[in-house]
Amino acid sequence: MINIKVIKTQNDYEEALSKLEELMLLNPAQGSEESDQLQLLATLIEAYEESNFPSALPNPVESIKFRMEQLNLKPSDLEPFIGSKSKVSEVLSGKRSLSLSMIRSLEKGLGIPAKVLIQDVEVNDSKNTASWTEGLRSEVLNRLGNVSLDNLFTFRNREVQLAGLLRQSNYRTSPLTDKNALAAWFGCVLKRAEQMKVTTEYLDGTVDLAFMRKVAKISTDENAPKKVQEFLGKNGIILVIEPHFKKTRLDGAAVLVNQENPIIGLTLRFDRLDNFWFTLMHELAHISLHKNQESLIFYDELEKVAGVEVSEMEKEADDLASEALVPTEKWEISAAKLVPSRLSASALASEIGVHTAIVAGKIRYEMKDWAKLTKVITESTVRDSFPEIAWNK
Repeated sequence: MINIKVIKTQNDYEEALSKLEELMLLNPAQGSEESDQLQLLATLIEAYEESNFPSALPNPVESIKFRMEQLNLKPSDLEPFIGSKSKVSEVLSGKRSLSLSMIRSLEKGLGIPAKVLIQDVEVNDSKNTASWTEGLRSEVLNRLGNVSLDNLFTFRNREVQLAGLLRQSNYRTSPLTDKNALAAWFGCVLKRAEQMKVTTEYLDGTVDLAFMRKVAKISTDENAPKKVQEFLGKNGIILVIEPHFKKTRLDGAAVLVNQENPIIGLTLRFDRLDNFWFTLMHELAHISLHKNQESLIFYDELEKVAGVEVSEMEKEADDLASEALVPTEKWEISAAKLVPSRLSASALASEIGVHTAIVAGKIRYEMKDWAKLTKVITESTVRDSFPEIAWNK
């Protein structure tokens, strides 16, 4: 029995999130006491988020980039509004705030509202590990062993620039996510990726819908999560499993900072096959669709986050991931859509050639009924495929 109370403070909020995760991991049956507690907690959390994190204005830099895309503009086309080539570059990378004259020019010339542009451009300093709490620093060292925190953000002897890459517009998580913890997780992923020694270079264009469907079919193999890690490595994609840090609710990320070897990081926050395969496909979709975009890291919490509008790139990744796992043409005429049962889920999964849990997850999502097919979802887990990871830490 979990004690549930009204959420009044940030501490109450974080405690409620922790309790919510505990209940979600149980996958309670509909109508059970745990299911009722889950719904009540979700309602309280959503009310608190909507009250304290009303829908935010778009990030000014992302608004400029969006308008550039709409008008098919190049960075050089911004020089009349912002100034020199170097100033344009600094603004677009998040290293320079917009001046009043720039805001006026952009509002008049590109039609971007001043109330959007006037917000501060956030330059993230999470890379400064000296400013982290001792607990966070200790956790990184505990995970990685004897590693220099000064080199945490290097990959194959090349420094990875974090400035501007941890803005809210570049990831889909709660506004209360601790960005230092997010950066620490990212640093751990980089170090793990180095240790994996993937030498095959990624061939641009490899990941498409056909490739993703081929990956999805691995889901029926024994120890499939480990096998898919090996398969991706042979195609130049590094799959890292790294548990999330406290004060983050991350499911996964696509790291495109290294063109030769894109990196996918998964936290396995939920030890379920449906979550594993959808998150993996979502990150592969980012590689397929957005590898050559200016945003180089996509952090994804795939639950709904109040006050955070999902970007078009995230929606595109969701759609491609869903299509790769359960093709629309098959879903629309399937018995699983009309009669959502274990039998119908198994029949459709067999026809497509994927694990039944994937179809069960699709059914739950379409019905918005997270108690449906609980036994199918929880029969198989993912973390057992990675026994080298200390999941209890």
